Amino acid sequence: MDVGMMMIFTSYGWENCPDGRVWDEEIRLARLAADSGFDCLWSAEHHFNDYSFVPDNINLMAHLTALCPDIDVGTAAVILPWHDPLRVAENASVLDMLSKGRLRLGMGRGLARREFNAFRLSMDESRGRFDEAAPMIIDALKTGYIEGDGPYYKQPRTEIRPRPQHSFDGRIYAVASSEDSVDSAAKLGAHIVMFADRPWEVRAPVIDRGRDLHRQYHGTEPPHVMLTDFCVCGTNLAETEEEARVYQGKFVESNFYHYEFLGEHFKSVKGYDSYQQKAEMARESGLEGAVDGFMRAASWGTPDKILRGLEDRRKIVGDFELNVAFRFGGTPYAVAERGLKLFAAEVLPVLKSWGPADA
Repeated sequence: MDVGMMMIFTSYGWENCPDGRVWDEEIRLARLAADSGFDCLWSAEHHFNDYSFVPDNINLMAHLTALCPDIDVGTAAVILPWHDPLRVAENASVLDMLSKGRLRLGMGRGLARREFNAFRLSMDESRGRFDEAAPMIIDALKTGYIEGDGPYYKQPRTEIRPRPQHSFDGRIYAVASSEDSVDSAAKLGAHIVMFADRPWEVRAPVIDRGRDLHRQYHGTEPPHVMLTDFCVCGTNLAETEEEARVYQGKFVESNFYHYEFLGEHFKSVKGYDSYQQKAEMARESGLEGAVDGFMRAASWGTPDKILRGLEDRRKIVGDFELNVAFRFGGTPYAVAERGLKLFAAEVLPVLKSWGPADA
């Protein structure tokens, strides 16, 4: 199994936590993960708020590829509606050249109304902008030229310099929760990226649908879905359960806040039907119910409990790549470091030994 580490870069849940401390702690964990056998370092793009603040994750990964030369780096994701696709293709080409082919390029369309508003963009356009920009970028990284004549991006044929040095086959990822996003990811031939935020029995039909669509569009077996997890790992089961309820709970609270899941706006935003369903579930169950659901999906406990949970998950959704965050929701640095070290020592070697799941 391919296992990466996710960096959130959040201060939501901490008291008086300066931005510099957030970045220092995440990068310390990144260096530890790189030395502990993880396969990739990942980070999302977010702006303006305590929820997460990595306004340029390609820039961040350029730093980490030099700091950690023996591990892949990935974006989960670059939010395409907020960027000119030409600039994304150029920056990805530079980073992939500097990293000698270690970039995994993940793309998404964005979900937070507050971020779209700050960029003076309409969420109604996010699907169209993503579906137009993503193929342009992938083709540019394949051919060395970018061009487009869609409603959003009138791009004359332009050469990418430095020219792409390595094939991106197998290194394209796309965040997808809704059915239309899964369809879009399948058309791109991308790894689907999902988050551990709801029971896997609910996710499984959508994951299977994505695999079927990939086969339909490309006539090949699909790449593994990547599941991003939020982990509290320790040696005492009761203590880690208490920690998980606090830190995973605070992370759920930050999601409610940042994405406004208790609001009504998803009803009127084009292309966000699945998030309206999630918002309705959130209103029905409340924060406590949402935390319970999150804890059923995410990883916490002793290494043995975490491994059993991942085995059960694989029985439900089949083979997957894993991306694990250890710092979120006010988790003290000592707890995050403890969890990463214990996971690397006792969980990671077992995951690496797994063969393909039974069909």
